[in-house]
This record gives sequence, C-alpha cells and structure tokens, in this order.
Amino acid sequence: MLIQTEATPNPATRKFLPGRTVMEAGGRDFPTPESAEASPLAEALFATGMVDGVYFGRDFVSVSAAPTVEWTQLEPEVLQILLDHFVTEAPLFKPGSAADIHVAPSEEMAFEDDPADADIIDQIKDLIETRVRPAVAQDGGDIVYRGYKDGVLYLAMQGACSGCPSSTITLKRGIEGLVKHYVPEVTSVEAI
Repeated sequence: MLIQTEATPNPATRKFLPGRTVMEAGGRDFPTPESAEASPLAEALFATGMVDGVYFGRDFVSVSAAPTVEWTQLEPEVLQILLDHFVTEAPLFKPGSAADIHVAPSEEMAFEDDPADADIIDQIKDLIETRVRPAVAQDGGDIVYRGYKDGVLYLAMQGACSGCPSSTITLKRGIEGLVKHYVPEVTSVEAI
C-alpha cells in the first residue's frame, strides 16, 4: 500500500492520502487528544506525543505537528500508523451508541439563526458546500458554517486550515469575496 503525502499551505500540517475512502461523508476534526478518544486512529496519532491535531476528510487524513516537532521525525511515525491502520482495515471509530455522542453547543452554531434569513442561509450553505469546501479540502482542511447574523457570516476552519498562517487571507480575500459576489446580503465573513 502506498500512502501519498502532500504539503499544505499550513507548514505545520501535512495531508496523507491512503488511496481509499477515509470518511464516507463529511469530515471529523480532532483538535485535542481528548477529542481523539472516539477514534483508534486519531488516538494512535496523538499517542506519538508529536501531534497537535488530526482531521479526517473524505479521502485524506491531515496531521498537524506539535510546535517544536520537525516533519522529518514525525512523517515516518505517521506513515507507519496510517499503514498499520489501513492494511489491517481497522475501524475508524470505536463502536458505541448515539448516547455516547455529545457535541458542545459552541461547536454546533455561534448562535441561533433568524428564520427570516432562511433564504440567505440556504444560499450561503449551498455555496459553501459546492464551491468552498471542495477547494479547502484540496489543502487538507474543511470549513464549516457556524452562523449568519446582521450581514456577518461565521465559519469555522478545521484540519490544515485551522491555525494556518494564510487562512486569514484565504478567508478574507478568497471566501469572503466569493460569498459576497453570490450573496450580496453578506457584508463580512469571520472565523470562529
């Protein structure tokens, strides 16, 4: 099995492509070792002591190195963990019930959307899903809708995009310009 490695715009994050589907739908962000408890693969990556974040995309795994860690020492460890996982066809997540799943409200939405803005919000979500997310996924990350209020769109950056030095530029110059062009009611895009 060959796992391809790609650099991302975030120098602390690499994108690993195992040549097969990682997540059937959506993505999953593991910003801390505690959040990785749901996944044996994410847990193993954090267990190296050299990982600061993990993100599962449709066909990739993004791994962020801890602040003082060099990729020359981390990459072989990550490749070995990924090889072991995919060759043995280990489960991506631990078995459990829906009762074990909890999403903190701050992760879900910045605030409750106003029903009067439903048409605008639908346009925004469609644009994010069809144009923005595929482009961001190419860089090993994801972007998630978190709310819209008074002309301001709130988005969360995940994976390689979270903490990336160029994410602010991407958000303000790229995503904000695109969204404002197609949805003129949006006056600003902010990361949360």
